[in-house]
Amino acid sequence: MKNEISIGLLGMGTVGSGVATILQQHQDDLRHKLGVPVTIKKVLVKDLNKERLSSLDPVVFTTDIHEILDDSSLDIIVEVMGGIEGAKSAIESALKAGKGVVTANKDVMAQYGHELLKLADEQKCDLFYEASVAGGIPIIRTLEDGLASDRITSLMGIVNGTTNFILTKMKTDHMSYEAALAEATRLGYAEADPSADVDGLDAARKMVILSSLAFSTEVHLEDVLVRGMKEIGDGDLEIAAEFGYTMKMVGSSKKDEDGIEVSVEPVLMANSHPLASVNNEFNAVYIHGDAVGETMLYGPGAGSLPTATSVVSDIIAACRNLLLEVNGKRVHSAQHERVIKPESRRYAKYFHRLLVNDEVGVLAKITATYSNHGASLQSVIQRPAEKAGQAELVLLTHRISRQQHLDVINELAGTASVISHYRIEGEETA
Repeated sequence: MKNEISIGLLGMGTVGSGVATILQQHQDDLRHKLGVPVTIKKVLVKDLNKERLSSLDPVVFTTDIHEILDDSSLDIIVEVMGGIEGAKSAIESALKAGKGVVTANKDVMAQYGHELLKLADEQKCDLFYEASVAGGIPIIRTLEDGLASDRITSLMGIVNGTTNFILTKMKTDHMSYEAALAEATRLGYAEADPSADVDGLDAARKMVILSSLAFSTEVHLEDVLVRGMKEIGDGDLEIAAEFGYTMKMVGSSKKDEDGIEVSVEPVLMANSHPLASVNNEFNAVYIHGDAVGETMLYGPGAGSLPTATSVVSDIIAACRNLLLEVNGKRVHSAQHERVIKPESRRYAKYFHRLLVNDEVGVLAKITATYSNHGASLQSVIQRPAEKAGQAELVLLTHRISRQQHLDVINELAGTASVISHYRIEGEETA
């Protein structure tokens, strides 16, 4: 029976500092839960001379990663240093050395997660990654344990706090996209280069992780349809509000007998749906299962202590497994074959906003285009345009395939200027 759990911490940035703080301040709680102390024995840093708000003994810090990975006295390696190739290599080395690993690295888990989980199975080691998605929300553990008896059919979420903050400011404070992004940057929600967030790549990586887990299959990054928020047109949020919708950057994943579809894009969410009221930097994941029906998890999606809380929860789980000598017993291999739906089998309602010449016969040409592709319309509303002799049309479709939607948009380009188009979510479709 072990009388202490020794931790090697790779990284002492925002999350790493939070992990160290929680482990140090909650020692009494950890002893009570586990029966033994959990001690950080070594920490990888870039600069030994940097001032840190930490009560850790300076002797534990090192700039040599091998000093940690090659230390046989360490039980668990916690990877919070970020990056991809270096982090992947460190996780591989730790697993091959028979150590349990906890990571918060969504980039590594999205790109190499299937490979690393297979390695963990082979080495009979634990690999936990709760903090890789949605910060302090326990979504991974919910899917793995809380809903393990259910069959998940869909999940939809706001999994990027930066884009949600920007859209909230654009709606509630009537900010432009540029002004809202500048505010997000000032407050630290957006990076100096926000492209991974606003182009949807960050959310896409998280949806790969969630979809693979929810559907017990391999979902790859190239399987995700990704559309960023830079295409949101002026006035779109205001028009959406008139129709009872709120613009949200949503990750969506669905599975049925035809296969899996995964996407990240700005959608019009019905105001009656719980995700429509998730604002600012908060995240939420809405899950539908055959047995449980609908459920939603909500909370802070980023930040030092919320994310560190998820990391420490994984550390506790890894410690328990070590103490019970059941580490590495969880099987991570995919149960189902990877089948990704074609565009012709992905169905939704759509919002189309067009600018047309205000003349006889235009509306007939427009509606004929939809008819040509078997796409029926729920409503057509004409709005005044800024320029004389033009009109805006807002068209809401019934449920059509994504392929029909794309074909209609392409053909409309010959008759009208397509200002914007979005998928509609969160309401009964017809």
